[in-house]
Amino acid sequence: MLTSFSQIFEELRNRGSRKRMIAAWGVDGHTIAAASKAIDLGLADVTLVGDENMIAEACKVENVDMGKFSIVHNPVELQAVAQAVQMIREGQGDFLMKGLCSTDKFLRAVLNKETGLLPPKGTLTHCTTLEIPSYHKLLFVGDVAVIPAPDLKQKQVIMECLVKTAKAIGVEKPKVALIAATEQVLASQPATIDAALLAKMADRGQIKGCIADGPLALDVAIDQESVDIKGLVSPVAGDADCLLFPNIESGNVFYKANSKLVQGVKQSGILVGAKVPCVLSSRADSIDTKLNSIAVAAIF
Repeated sequence: MLTSFSQIFEELRNRGSRKRMIAAWGVDGHTIAAASKAIDLGLADVTLVGDENMIAEACKVENVDMGKFSIVHNPVELQAVAQAVQMIREGQGDFLMKGLCSTDKFLRAVLNKETGLLPPKGTLTHCTTLEIPSYHKLLFVGDVAVIPAPDLKQKQVIMECLVKTAKAIGVEKPKVALIAATEQVLASQPATIDAALLAKMADRGQIKGCIADGPLALDVAIDQESVDIKGLVSPVAGDADCLLFPNIESGNVFYKANSKLVQGVKQSGILVGAKVPCVLSSRADSIDTKLNSIAVAAIF
């Protein structure tokens, strides 16, 4: 099991074969700098689709050798994003990355029923990987960015995608904590009912490849002392690999609280559920966050 992003980098280098990444509208400094580092570290080969003049200017500012990339010149943003998606469909790349384009434009291309990357009846979800200094292993968190108010079926998809991501990182049987405000199943709190149903579905093999428990409050999901104080008996509590939040608000607040208040935290974000993994980080995310996201997509 890999417990840090640096170990993921090392694992990818040791495999000896680079994945091919295509960056949609990859014209900004942060995307180019992260892609450059990915090439230097042996994580991926990179094609940038976008305005060649903007790419050249960004490379100059970031002091990056433009020659290390394959460049497909397309000066129109929406067309460049659509072209990047088409290149993935044609097998020219193994995974996709969002560049300077907005998430809305990126998702529109990925979700297009005729030319996009979502399988029929598929569901796209966002999986975040967090390396938190005070926690003993990587945490896989969903959904913080795509599905606002998931129903039970969508929560099952999010859970399965979190498990797939954790397994790709080497977690043999991920422990999934189904997060709510309490460990009690209460009719007044629907999130607790969904959590209990998902936990039972995992117990009976309806959701495979993981150990799940819920509802669990966040403290007992990740803190053994809280488990001991509350006297909770659980195969997941205090040692969760995956956190499934009941809605986008709770997941997003957890993600941003960690990113802004926890010193030394490292993170990544990818879309899972499409035909290939897609790097989806904010346009304002750091170069390191984008690099971590490239690594997770490549190992997935």
